[in-house]
Amino acid sequence: MSPATATTSPPLISLQTRRTVAVRLLPFVFLIYVVNYIDRVNVSFANLRMSADLGFSDRVYGLGVGMFYLTYVLFEIPGALIVERWSARKWIARIMVSWGIVTILTGFVRTASQFYAARFMLGLAEASFFPGMIVYLTHWFTARDRCRAIACLYAATPTAALLGAPIAGWLLGIRWYWLAGWRWLFILEGIPAIALGIVTLFFLTDYPQQATWLLPDQREWLARELESEVQAKHKVRRYTILQAFSDRRVLFLIMAWFLTLSGLLGSVYWIPTFLKRLSGLPDRSVTSLLMLPALLGIAGTLLNGWHSDRAGERRWHTAAPLFAAGVMYSMLVAGHHHAIFAVVFLLLGSGFVYACQPTLWAIPTLILTESAAAAAFALINSVGQLGGFTGPFVIGFFNDRTHALTASFALIAFAYLSAGCLILLLKTRGRAGDV
Repeated sequence: MSPATATTSPPLISLQTRRTVAVRLLPFVFLIYVVNYIDRVNVSFANLRMSADLGFSDRVYGLGVGMFYLTYVLFEIPGALIVERWSARKWIARIMVSWGIVTILTGFVRTASQFYAARFMLGLAEASFFPGMIVYLTHWFTARDRCRAIACLYAATPTAALLGAPIAGWLLGIRWYWLAGWRWLFILEGIPAIALGIVTLFFLTDYPQQATWLLPDQREWLARELESEVQAKHKVRRYTILQAFSDRRVLFLIMAWFLTLSGLLGSVYWIPTFLKRLSGLPDRSVTSLLMLPALLGIAGTLLNGWHSDRAGERRWHTAAPLFAAGVMYSMLVAGHHHAIFAVVFLLLGSGFVYACQPTLWAIPTLILTESAAAAAFALINSVGQLGGFTGPFVIGFFNDRTHALTASFALIAFAYLSAGCLILLLKTRGRAGDV
């Protein structure tokens, strides 16, 4: 009997299919999210030189960083629905090519207005990439594997910091063809997004039924498993998009994600500056130290996602990293005058928080399906991403007004601790992970 027509026992089909899907999709999904995140936050490393070269104040830089999230938020929901109803493969490819082009053009800004415009256009180009990826993973991974799949996606965030930091440290010290190193940081890091966007068109597959790289019985098994999960959720409640938007649990997740991103993105875009001001170290030493929270984030994200799936629990696996990060930033408020302690608290707080992300995003997948799920993912992320405007801008405002970092650290601590409390307020039934 040929491999194409062979049948296998159900437990073996399950194991083989899940393994094949993971090996085929997760490394590539991980790779494109690494490139995405490097391009999104490379401005934080560029700012070690950019603001001084262009005469930007902290407030100008903070506002420019936040401009990205205004357009990013506006197009989240339509983009996520396009992924669900049209094609994840084609839409994600379009996003990657357009954000790569805008990233390259950012390397040529000279005024505050041009910087604002570049960040505004980057948000427009990249909108719906993240919720689109979450929707895409729900097309391929059942509930028992979904948190680990999302953890693999989110491991790209600290990995991007791990790879981006030394690259930035090297590029900031060069000057080619009369262009400063921070300009080359944008130019060179935009190219991989365009190349991978083209590859995405040919490599990703939208649905299991279309996967020629799976055996027929594997395609049938996976499609049947995913459909049975959809039907099980429909028996509990079949949500419309408006019902999903008004669900109390979705509203709590929106508030928690907004607070989390206010702290996280405020930290991400300012941490090179924080670290430089606290330690007084040169640029290359700063970028080297920032590899430590990245390593901690990779380990925490993967281990927390794995343990959450194994335990069948989501809320405490989400809240605990938020509380840990909040405590570190609270200690930073008290100990910021002692350089060594301040650096340790900053690096630990920046690393701990990453572990909350895969488990937080596994929670709405337990409630919603189809278009309601896609729209709710986008709503949670789009409102949450307003924290990407709020956090960096408010930190820049505080820094300008107080000429100190204490208020910024307190803001981040408050955001993390409040988000953790909101997650614990989510009501559960059945197993601990069933929201």
